[in-house]
Amino acid sequence: MGQTLSARADATTVKLYAKGQLVKVHPRVPAGKRSTDPADLPSERSVYAMRDVNQLLKMAQHHGQAIGAYAEAVLDNPLPWTKMRQVYRLLGLVKKWGANTVELACAKALEAEAIDVSLIARMIERATEAIEHDTPPAPNVIQGRFSRDPSEFSATKEVGK
Repeated sequence: MGQTLSARADATTVKLYAKGQLVKVHPRVPAGKRSTDPADLPSERSVYAMRDVNQLLKMAQHHGQAIGAYAEAVLDNPLPWTKMRQVYRLLGLVKKWGANTVELACAKALEAEAIDVSLIARMIERATEAIEHDTPPAPNVIQGRFSRDPSEFSATKEVGK
């Protein structure tokens, strides 16, 4: 079966037990509130779970100055944690397209004062489409199953071959 979990609370603390062993002690908080220890969360999830906007900004600034400034502009909101997903999307673009590409797009968008992560994504996708189409198209030669060399259709044939 599963683990036996229990909790005991007094006026100042809440103690959590698993199979009779003390696992964690939390300070008591008012009803409807919660107490979360960031050390209990996986490191890759703690920034999001704890709504750590400053750490998220540091992550963006690590990839480039313009990316950091763009993330700061996105989070410049009375409720910055409501914009955290957009910064995570910006970091996803860095992972997908590389820091240099996103850095250039962020610099251009900041210059135009256009703060929208979807705009950055469109700018990058359209730029890469232009790069792919810069190469000249292949000549329109049809290689069919029964194609023959044009010399096979000449009226005179060389003798001896």
